[in-house]
Amino acid sequence: MPDYRRFRVPGGTYFFTVNLLERRLDLLVRHVDALRAAVRATRRDRPFHIDAWVVLPDHMHCVWTLPPGDDDYSNRWKAIKIRFAQALPRTERRSKVRIERGERGIWQRRFWEHTIRDETNYARHIDYVHWNPVKHGHVQQVKDWPYSSFHRYVKQGFYPSDWSGEPDFMKTEDWGKEQTESTMRSKKAER
Repeated sequence: MPDYRRFRVPGGTYFFTVNLLERRLDLLVRHVDALRAAVRATRRDRPFHIDAWVVLPDHMHCVWTLPPGDDDYSNRWKAIKIRFAQALPRTERRSKVRIERGERGIWQRRFWEHTIRDETNYARHIDYVHWNPVKHGHVQQVKDWPYSSFHRYVKQGFYPSDWSGEPDFMKTEDWGKEQTESTMRSKKAER
């Protein structure tokens, strides 16, 4: 099994993408209260600050900041995934390997993580999180998606309530280039 190398910065801020195993399902929004409970319980045990979060039917994006001296986001995700899975009935299909390991067939095993580098990178990822329901065609305007920290940002005056345009950085050709190049370097290092 590959050794996935993650860049860890104690007290750092991170962008995450976490996916359901079956990308055509809507478990995350159908059971959003169970997801919220899993996140609350995990934050009680292992605190972290939620900078931004959006829950879509089959995946979610978020930005977290960990406490000073703490870089353990992996065990937080593990706890959230386990708690969410435990709250659901066992109706999903499971592979032979998952059955042998006693695993549920709800989540993809891993998640995608990006360490936030600076204020510009932070702002771009926060915008991306909030714009994602529009990107995937779930709504026409960001404000219409209920499962998003966008509403908190509007109340705090960071966004106008009618903000719904494609972020400018998404129109540039280099968005994601750095992340893609970083991923390629990691894969080469694994070989």
